[in-house]
Amino acid sequence: MEEKNNDLIIGRNAVSEALKSNRAIDTLLVAKGDRGGSIGKIIGECRERGVVVKEVDRKKLDFMCGGGSHQGVAAYAAAHEYADVEDIFAAAEAKGEAPFIIVCDEVEDPHNLGAIIRTADAAGAHGVIIPKRRNATLSYVVGKTSAGAVEYVPVARVSNLPSTLDSLKERGIWVYGADMDGQNWSDTDFSGGVALVIGSEGKGLGRLVKEKCDFIVSLPMKGKVNSLNASVAAGILMFEVSRQR
Repeated sequence: MEEKNNDLIIGRNAVSEALKSNRAIDTLLVAKGDRGGSIGKIIGECRERGVVVKEVDRKKLDFMCGGGSHQGVAAYAAAHEYADVEDIFAAAEAKGEAPFIIVCDEVEDPHNLGAIIRTADAAGAHGVIIPKRRNATLSYVVGKTSAGAVEYVPVARVSNLPSTLDSLKERGIWVYGADMDGQNWSDTDFSGGVALVIGSEGKGLGRLVKEKCDFIVSLPMKGKVNSLNASVAAGILMFEVSRQR
C-alpha cells in the first residue's frame, strides 16, 4: 500500500497548491456528493487541464487515504507531464525518422505500462499513446518501472483511441495490432510510419480498435499457455520494427 500511495495528494488545500504550482496531476478523486466550497473550483480546473475526474465512495476514499483528512478530495500526481500527439510527431521529425508510435489499448497493469515505456525508449520509438479511461496512467509505479524512461519518451493521453488511430492513418501511419489471429510477425513489413497497438492483458484488442488496424500481427506460440505478457509481446514486436529500420 505504501508504494501505491507515494503519488497521492490528500486534502483540498494540498490539491489546490499542487494545481497552483503546475504539478502534473493524473487523476482527481472526489467523494460522491461533495461539490461544496473549493471542490467545485478544483474540479473545474482539473477538467480544463484534461485531468480525469472520478467520483468514488467516501468509504473507499477514506481507505485510499489511509485515514488522512481528505475533505472529500484527493489527487494522484503524475510521474511526468503528459505530452500531446503532436509532440510525438515532432520527436520523429527532429530525428529525421518516420514516426514509430506505441499505442496501448487498456493496458491496466502499471508494471506493464512502465515496462512498455522503458522498452519503447530502448527500441527507438518516438512516443506512447494511452486512452484516458481504463488504462494505467503515469503513476509513481509506472515511473519507477520505466527506470526513468518517462523522462525521455513522450506519453500522450487521448479521449478516443479509435478516432486517434484514424488521425494517425490520415497522416500516413500504418497501424499494426498485436493479436493472436494475425499474420506472422517475422513476415510483416514494418517499414514507413508505424503505430503498434498493444491490447489489454485480459481481452486483447478492443473490437473498435481492432477494426481500425491495417494489419494484425501475431507471435507463434509453441507452449501450452497461448498468450504472452503484454509488455513482453510489445518488446518483441518493438525490436522487430527497430531491426527493420
